[in-house]
Amino acid sequence: MTMHPLFRRLFAFAVLLIAAQVSFAQSSQTVLLQNLTWTELREQIRAGKTTVIIPIGGTEQSGPYIAVGKHNVRAEYLSRKIAEKLGNALVAPVIAYVPEGSYAPPASHMRFPGTITIPDDVFEKMLESAANSFAVHGFRNIVFLGDHGGYQKDVIQVVAHLNKTWAGSGAKAFVPPEYYNASSDGYAQILRQQGFRDDEIGTHAGLADTSLQLAVAPQMVRLSQLRASSKLGAADGVYGGDPRRSSAELGQLGVDAIVSRTVDAIRKDTAEH
Repeated sequence: MTMHPLFRRLFAFAVLLIAAQVSFAQSSQTVLLQNLTWTELREQIRAGKTTVIIPIGGTEQSGPYIAVGKHNVRAEYLSRKIAEKLGNALVAPVIAYVPEGSYAPPASHMRFPGTITIPDDVFEKMLESAANSFAVHGFRNIVFLGDHGGYQKDVIQVVAHLNKTWAGSGAKAFVPPEYYNASSDGYAQILRQQGFRDDEIGTHAGLADTSLQLAVAPQMVRLSQLRASSKLGAADGVYGGDPRRSSAELGQLGVDAIVSRTVDAIRKDTAEH
């Protein structure tokens, strides 16, 4: 049966309207900047999304049973959760290339395949350039969230330099200490309250680190091999802990603490700005 031309036009219009509504819903729901077009970004900034979170990860070994992209995936996941709770924030692409020590000769994590390092000055320039880009586009609060302990001083230095340069411009950079503190000492305290000892919690690729990753991205943890392994040590890339009793349930305790404490800190910092 042939459709009447009027009905055909009405049908085509309805299809276009539905497609537009779906597109709008997708753009309004995502907080990931990389999934938006430039015009969608312009409208969201005009509508009040003037906070941008720059997640900083790192590509490094985390023992034999956690994939080397741990920090990158975790930083984006946590930043996304934080932005969704804030309601006025977007999340920039993760910075995955960070200082990890010397490669001539290889030291620390650089002794293990998969770790990538860059010089501190290059890292700092990259952070500054990203922040300046966002300030040009109308973002007023540029928040750095670093998932790895090795470069925290670099980030603090960059924030101080940016705020000196931006004085009177309306833009401001932040590095809330609550994010890293909650994921390290704060989370360790939560695990102690659950009955775990420090020699199990660890500082890198131990129970704390592995549990967080199981809560965020379990596919990155080789759990069956981990459970069957003997106790690991520094020669394996595991520092000061034992990950064999790690679980997603324990990791979720850390995720909840990191997100809630960081959201509170960002709201406080940006309200004062």
